[in-house]
Amino acid sequence: MKLTKYALKLFLPLFTMSLFFFSFLIVLVELLMNIWRYLANNVPLVEIMRILLYYAPKAFSLILPVAVLFASCYMLSNLYKDNELTALFASGVSLLKFSIPIIACSVILSFALFTFEDLVVVPNYKKHVQLKNEVLKIADTKNNNHIVILGENGSVIYNADFYDDAVQRLNNVILVVRNDDKTLNCIVKANNATWSKNDNHWKLSVPTEYKYLNEQLVFFPFESDIEKRLTEIPETFRNNVISVEESSVKESKEYISHLKRVGLPYGQALSEYYKKYSFPCITIIVILFSIGLSGRSRRNALIVSLISTLGATVLFYIIQMVTMLMAKFGYISAFWGAWFPVALFTILSVLLVRYTKT
Repeated sequence: MKLTKYALKLFLPLFTMSLFFFSFLIVLVELLMNIWRYLANNVPLVEIMRILLYYAPKAFSLILPVAVLFASCYMLSNLYKDNELTALFASGVSLLKFSIPIIACSVILSFALFTFEDLVVVPNYKKHVQLKNEVLKIADTKNNNHIVILGENGSVIYNADFYDDAVQRLNNVILVVRNDDKTLNCIVKANNATWSKNDNHWKLSVPTEYKYLNEQLVFFPFESDIEKRLTEIPETFRNNVISVEESSVKESKEYISHLKRVGLPYGQALSEYYKKYSFPCITIIVILFSIGLSGRSRRNALIVSLISTLGATVLFYIIQMVTMLMAKFGYISAFWGAWFPVALFTILSVLLVRYTKT
């Protein structure tokens, strides 16, 4: 119990100071990157402070693994330098046993990071972006172009050059209407399609209908009943591209369901969704790496430990970036795109701890 209290007494203050200090630096960088834009738009100081306040939770989230890394490396390196760990090893206490409290702390921080990201970071970051766009007069349009949407469970395929959200109109429309067995029924072309709130379907302007007859595309009189099948709501055609990484778990699931329903690619969004669960594990990985790599060098122990662990962390991010890209293009599943780096580095860190010198 005394060792547990001693380990936490050393680790927690270092972690807290590192978290606030590095978070402050991140917020400062955000301010400096945009200060000229604020000045150019005569943004009041109060509004700038509000923007930075909304950004603060994001800074905490980004910097938490770095704070864990620095605190654990600094603590263990100092203990090696002062020969305190040598005394513990001589009394029969292993490095792993001594480190159990900070490993448990990293597990708690992992769950806390996931919850904090979903409940605090996401809503505040949205307010940050919204207020920032407002004061900088950055327009946010829902108009969309080059649209291909699957409707009615794939029985109707919408193709339009442009969607005007202000008037809820599709321009230069081509519709591919299929039968229940997914065979081609007809192709309909129209100058535009306007959403009718009263009828809850799209109204076509100057429609022309074509059907295949004897392997030739033949013009047919337009059947008005086809319009009744055009019930895909206007929101489907909006520019609804969102960042899953910056959305809550619930919003991400709804967005991925929307992509699946309308037949749009969802591999990248799904891998980002799984990453929400896998990324918080980085806190456990950096703790295990810092334990495994600390004490490898008696000279400049802190610098060597920090550089080694930081290098391993950077390598983790690189591999994660590669696997996420592979998942995006379908070379591996979305699940493994998010979880493979975590699984790989967890195994490596456990092996490092297992064979570390004590």
